[in-house]
Order: sequence, then structure tokens, then C-alpha cells
Amino acid sequence: MANHHNAGQLRIIGGSWRGRKIEFTQAPGVRPTPDRIRETLFNWLQTDVAGARCLDLCSGSGALGFEALSRGAREVVMVEQNSAVTKQLMTSASQFKTEGATIEQCSADHYLQRPPQPFDIVFIDPPFEADALENYCLQLESGGWLAARALIYMERAKGSAAPQLPKEWQLHREKQAGKVIYALATRNGQPIGLRAAGC
Repeated sequence: MANHHNAGQLRIIGGSWRGRKIEFTQAPGVRPTPDRIRETLFNWLQTDVAGARCLDLCSGSGALGFEALSRGAREVVMVEQNSAVTKQLMTSASQFKTEGATIEQCSADHYLQRPPQPFDIVFIDPPFEADALENYCLQLESGGWLAARALIYMERAKGSAAPQLPKEWQLHREKQAGKVIYALATRNGQPIGLRAAGC
């Protein structure tokens, strides 16, 4: 178990790995999604995660990706630029003995220039100071990265401008917790599962 000064820890809050801890590397821009926000997000997604292909762009701690796998996602691709952070994600994936996690060390921009593989759910939680959220939204849509009725989760800093979303997206939910505004968009109308999900 890492006990370096730059290691942090969080816990999985639901699913088959509920209560298990994840170590993560504290590096600039790594800002794990707090338990309270994750709980709300996965309540929103509760009927849509099982069997889904997920993309965790700017993965950082891996909190969202591992939470999705714990709750039955078929596959999660975690994209992370920082080599030390990526190494810890690989360690966590092996500790969970999961074959569902694919970890890619590269920038989100570089990843989105590859030939696309459509995803059902995308988590976009970029470093706030990078101001890249709108750019990633546009790349995901124009590049063919989204399934027909994909769900897109976004985080941004309180007080920052809301991204202009692609015309195919509809803002479904938006909340604020502390200094974070977090939102869920749907693509081409609401998926069946979301209609049933409460807030």
C-alpha cells in the first residue's frame, strides 16, 4: 500500500466493489469526484451503466471509471496523460482483477484523433484550469465517439461559462456541489433508462 506523501485514497461507493479503496496519485489537475457527486451521478445512471461501454476522459484518480465497472459496466477506457497517474490506474486495475479496464496514457486531444469506437457513456472531468470541456464535447460529437443515444457527464468549476453543447445533445440534469458544477447530457433524446431514474 502506497504511503508516499503524494498518494491519496478514495472508496468505491456502490456495486460489487462497494467499500473498497482506490489509491490515487496526487498530481496537478487530479481532482477526484467527491463521494456525494458520484452518488448523485450514479443514481442518474443507475439503469444505464450495466453492460455499457464507457470512456473516462482525463481519468485522473479513476474514481468514475472504477465506480462504473463496480456497477456492471462492460468496459471502461481510461485516458490519462500523466505517467505516474497512469501507472497507479494500472495498479488499481490489477488489484481489482478486472479485465474491463483499458488504460491509455495520452492526452484527451490525442486520443480523440484516433479512429473512433462509439461509447454509451462518457465522463468528461478535465482539469478546470485547462478550460477544455467545450472542445472535448465538440470532438466527441464530430469524431463519431458517441453511440446514438449516449450519455455524457461533465464537470466544470463554479463560475465558469457553461460549454456550448453540440446540437444533438440535450442537457438533462445539472447541479452544484461546493465549487463544482456537474451535469448530464443525453444525445438524440432520452434513453429509456433515464426516464425511469429519479433524481
